[in-house]
Amino acid sequence: MKTYLLVSALLFSVGLAGALTRRNAIIVLVGVELMLNAANLNFVAFWRHSADPRVLDGVMFAVFAIAVAAAEATVGLALVIAIHRHFKSANVDDASRMKG
Repeated sequence: MKTYLLVSALLFSVGLAGALTRRNAIIVLVGVELMLNAANLNFVAFWRHSADPRVLDGVMFAVFAIAVAAAEATVGLALVIAIHRHFKSANVDDASRMKG
């Protein structure tokens, strides 16, 4: 189980670094998706090594998180396309000029 948690922490760290340091909106979305996948790995690892693995709590949390990630990716990519059409750039800083 320690290996799963170590891989999950590494995956989450890479996603967090990508989401916080990059200016390209696509890379930020990929970083958020990596963080969500790290959380799913934690859900499944803790479920698998729980006292009663017949109860599918961790798997249900992971499936729900996958559905949330799909919705987040859809909305995020739609926003990126709208910003790119308006500013001709996928730079996150350009979106701050939309405040008014």
